[in-house]
Amino acid sequence: MQDGERIGGDDDPYARLVTAIAERGDRAAFRHLFEHYAPRVKGYLIRLGLDAARSEELAQEVLVTVWRKAASFDPAKASVSTWIFRIARNRRIDVFRRDRTAVLDVDDPALAPPEAPDPSDGVAAGQQRKRITAALGDLPEDQRDLVRRAFYDDLSHSEIAEATGLALGTVKSRLRLAFAKLRAALGDAT
Repeated sequence: MQDGERIGGDDDPYARLVTAIAERGDRAAFRHLFEHYAPRVKGYLIRLGLDAARSEELAQEVLVTVWRKAASFDPAKASVSTWIFRIARNRRIDVFRRDRTAVLDVDDPALAPPEAPDPSDGVAAGQQRKRITAALGDLPEDQRDLVRRAFYDDLSHSEIAEATGLALGTVKSRLRLAFAKLRAALGDAT
């Protein structure tokens, strides 16, 4: 406790000042409280790691909070200094949370921009797409239909058999034949 403050507040001149602020908005009481606590709160904030300018600014914010929240002070729970320094500590925590920035590793691969695509990749993909389309066009209609249902419609062999009325074994054998023809037509392009 500072300067003879006691929990209970009857003999505490600072508790009387807070009460005067709460009950009457007493500016003289606030000025006296401010003159006493502002330098102490500033020193406390400096010890918590803030620079002098930011500590002074925050000390003023703390004492403005004291002015606004004076009615919430309960001398039975804490002394004025405990109450004020708790407000200061909480404000310091708020500032720390707000000002905290992530330390970024400039060499982190996740922060590197994606590599520009190689223009030849797009050309090669376009050529491969044309070859696949041509190879599909060369399949008999019934095989092309089964390949479309299996890959574009994402149907299982059983679902294809049910939808077409073909036997499951027929669906499988026609798909095998279609894939063999596609592999032969495309060679190593797939």
